[in-house]
This record gives sequence, C-alpha cells and structure tokens, in this order.
Amino acid sequence: MSYETILFDVDADHVATITLNRPEKLNSFNDAMLADFVAAWERVRLDDDIHTVVLRAAGDRAFCTGVDVKEGIDFPENPWSQRDPGTALGPKANQVWKPVVAACHGMTAGGAFYWLNEADLIICADDTQFFDPHVSYGLTAALEPIGLARRINLGDTLRIALLGLDERMSAERALQIGLVTEVVPREQLWDRAHALAAAIAAKPPAAVQGTVRAVWESLDLARSVAQAHGLAYTQIGNPIATAQVDRATFTKPTWTLR
Repeated sequence: MSYETILFDVDADHVATITLNRPEKLNSFNDAMLADFVAAWERVRLDDDIHTVVLRAAGDRAFCTGVDVKEGIDFPENPWSQRDPGTALGPKANQVWKPVVAACHGMTAGGAFYWLNEADLIICADDTQFFDPHVSYGLTAALEPIGLARRINLGDTLRIALLGLDERMSAERALQIGLVTEVVPREQLWDRAHALAAAIAAKPPAAVQGTVRAVWESLDLARSVAQAHGLAYTQIGNPIATAQVDRATFTKPTWTLR
C-alpha cells in the first residue's frame, strides 16, 4: 500500500513501524494524514503478521505539532455531521489492540496527544517538549486533555491545557508524572522503541492483544464490572485454562532492571 504522509514498514520481528513524514510541516496532520491513518490502522488490525507497532516521526524538530493550521481539516458545514479527527488518528478508536510504542522527540504538542493518549507505551528523547497551544490561540482545549486526564493526574493535565504557549513540559517532568516510561538520548530513541516493541512482539500475540484490550476497556467501567469483563477475556484467550506457552520447555529471558 502507498501513503501520502506516512511511511509504513513491517520487519522480521513482526513490528510495524509507522513514521509521520511531514517534517517540513513539523509533522502536523491534514486530511491526507487522517486518511492514511485510517488505512494504516486497518492494515495493522487485520494483518496477523503484525504483532506490535512503533509510532515515530521524521525530522529533527518535532514529533507532531497538531493540526496543520494552514491547510486545516475539511469539516462538514453541518455541525451534527462533524466528528473528532482523533477517531481517525488513535489506534484504540480504530479498534487496534496490538500494542503501540510511541517514540517522541522535539515539539510534541496539541493534536499529538491524540496518539499519545491511546499509545500503550510512550518513551521520549531528552529533547522532547510537551505542550498544548489551544487556549493561547483562543481555542477550547477539550478533546486532547480529556484523553490525557485518563493517563496522568488532573493537575498536570490542566496545567498543560491552561498555560498553553507559556510553558512546555520537559522530558524529565513527563517521566516524573508517568506520561512517559523512559527518557533516552535522541540518537538512541528509534532503536530503543524498536527493542521494546520487538520484545513484546515475541510473546504470544493472542495473550498480548487480550491484555491490551482488557486493560483499556476497563477504564470505562466500574471496578467490579471491569473484573467480570476481564475474566471473560481470559476465557477467550486461554480456553479451559490452556496457556499458549508450555512452561516445561519455556526458556526464560534474561531480565533487565528499570
């Protein structure tokens, strides 16, 4: 398949790498990128040779700065026919339960949170700066911080949303609050993201995807309902308590301490 705004590659480790490829526009998204991601996520969802995804961005300056304000997004005139562009960009909105490892660098702003809010692991380079410019331009920041508030604490979510262009969150602070799980030097970012994705991809895919789906769907449920829901997924993924790995012949990996 060919794409206009992204690069898509699948390697022997069963890792699909999606690269935002509009560096001259700071990887901002337009209608073409929305269409590319709808197609890309469908490909990921249906291709069982793909076990995990690395999401990264070309260029030195930015992972993504949100919507391309010069091109804009083609919304229908009827407000009741309009939809959130995040439904095209986010993996979970597209029913993708294969783990997504996001690798951020540089400016990561505004609409970039559509991807981060639905990623399973986020790592970043030490030069990453997170911010949301909406309110500085007189625009309500709603969709991105609503998703972000389900990932980090309310205070930091509102600080990002309300301070707008007056403040940027550093990679170190993002690590402190749990927005990212690891900070690495810029030159190591892509290799580290692939290593994490490959380690996950080597595990039985049904167990991995069931785990991802169970955890994400639990966020919309009360605890007892989520537990019952999760039990059903263990029964689907491991019928009659049958595991996908024979422990008698299983070779344990050499673990690392984080």
